[in-house]
Amino acid sequence: MTDYKRLRLIYADHLGLARGKYQPAATAAHGEARFCMTAYGLTFNRELLPVEGSGLLTGLPDMVGHFSAEDVRPGWEPDTAVAIVDLKYKGEPVAVNGRNALIRALAAYAEIGIKVKVGIELEAFVFEHDETGRWVPYNTPGAYVYGAGPTVDPKGLIDQVWRQAEACGIELESFNSEFDWPQFEMTLRYGDALEAVDQLFLFKTMAKEVYAQNGHLLSFMAKPLSDRGGSGMHINFSFEDTDGNNVINDSNTDDGLSKLCKQAIAGLVHHHEGLAGLLAPTVNSYRRLMPASLSGYWANWGYDHRGATTRIPDERGRGARIEYRMADCSANPYTAVAATLQAALLGITHEYPLPAAETLDCLESQSTSRHTPDNLGAALEALSADTSLCEVLGQALVDNHIGIKSKEWEDFLAHTTDWELDYYLKFV
Repeated sequence: MTDYKRLRLIYADHLGLARGKYQPAATAAHGEARFCMTAYGLTFNRELLPVEGSGLLTGLPDMVGHFSAEDVRPGWEPDTAVAIVDLKYKGEPVAVNGRNALIRALAAYAEIGIKVKVGIELEAFVFEHDETGRWVPYNTPGAYVYGAGPTVDPKGLIDQVWRQAEACGIELESFNSEFDWPQFEMTLRYGDALEAVDQLFLFKTMAKEVYAQNGHLLSFMAKPLSDRGGSGMHINFSFEDTDGNNVINDSNTDDGLSKLCKQAIAGLVHHHEGLAGLLAPTVNSYRRLMPASLSGYWANWGYDHRGATTRIPDERGRGARIEYRMADCSANPYTAVAATLQAALLGITHEYPLPAAETLDCLESQSTSRHTPDNLGAALEALSADTSLCEVLGQALVDNHIGIKSKEWEDFLAHTTDWELDYYLKFV
């Protein structure tokens, strides 16, 4: 495309934030932009840490974001196109970049003749300002689950995001209110894995900015409201062979699932605890991951069972897929999908034993005692101990992640919360 005056060059950093810069259309034709690598040492509150891949103690060097004309897409800002850059340092892919980790994971599948398809469901809450300027839940008094229209979205914010997604070439499959209010679910079109996650990253960035322009906050925080449920990021995926056949499906088996599918499920169950450190990467994530929360807490799998972390929907044939339900949207989407696929691939290559499918309700009883770690600190320890997952995902990326998130956990432990002050201050 050529009808733009400037180009927004962006990438998802280790925190999942959309970092980037604008370039005039004329100079953007050179196909690259430079960024300081030390962005990979930043915490949410802008503290710089000397973690793996940050370059903080080696002069704060540049990395180069490369793109081509084919990478340029319609943007959501006036006269502005957008391109996701491929990040390299000294000519090699930046090891701590989640998108590069996903590219490595897809290459590993390609080596065994498999192409990965991905579709992702997002959940989020919407907030607005009250008369004091404080963020409060968006007022949707008639909201109910699986709702659409002005009853659940009286200001028509969904319509604006939908129209903007269409203008950007981002394919939505559905958009509706979720179980709690004002919570919404957004599902993106199933497609080739890298393109699907690219579209997810662009959609999430665009949607947050459209809501912000309308004076609202679209929050993908795992559990922002204590009295309501959590928001997840469900990763659906399937495998195609070189002939385009969905090899999750096998019509010759009793349940219609292939051996390959069962091995992938076994990998996800086997690496359950280690995956949490990457897919649930904030302190708040573990307020969502609780027993009876239908959120990916238990190390189990089941047929069309929303109490299981690995759910196998009842579609077969071309629609057969695996749905992994642990992640929330505070995770870098590239890293989350890469980690999920690498855990599944470890199950395929190592042929881990597969436990029986979950048949209990997962509300009052379940068939396993294994579950996600109780907090972020324990999850980071479990990730570090899962050496095979760390190796295939990339030790540099894992070390960067653990370094950043360990500081986050330490800061939380050192912080006196409002609850403590409200509950204890007057009495003790």
